[in-house]
Amino acid sequence: MVYIRIEAEVKPTEDVSKVLRAIKNIIDSENIKIEDIGNEYKVIIVEETNINSLKKLYSLLRRQKILDSARNILLRHLKGNSVEFKLNKQAVYQGVISFVESDTESPLGAITILITSPKINLIIDWLTPRTSRGKPIWEIEPPSDA
Repeated sequence: MVYIRIEAEVKPTEDVSKVLRAIKNIIDSENIKIEDIGNEYKVIIVEETNINSLKKLYSLLRRQKILDSARNILLRHLKGNSVEFKLNKQAVYQGVISFVESDTESPLGAITILITSPKINLIIDWLTPRTSRGKPIWEIEPPSDA
């Protein structure tokens, strides 16, 4: 079974609706929580167990033609049955995937994505297949029982 967690801090100077829009640009989910963490800071958390909720991320990676770069990043951040990576919040708000290594690389903080599954390698192959001359060598269906 797959577990997906997306988390983004909302700073006091940010509009919650804009951070929500950024998150909704990469995932289809109704499982969205907004929690107060003090000092006018909030955190938006999305938790999903449906691999198809990542179809927006899947499409953006292909539209931007960054499958090789994305695959390298996911494989570099793979630990056991999990992969955790960060995206620039402002770029994602604009519908663009931009990977960052730390929250400090994104002026307003990053969006953190954690994907855990016993079939994590199949999920990575589905999201970011190997390419030849920029085109996927294969396309597979999302693992149904990931």
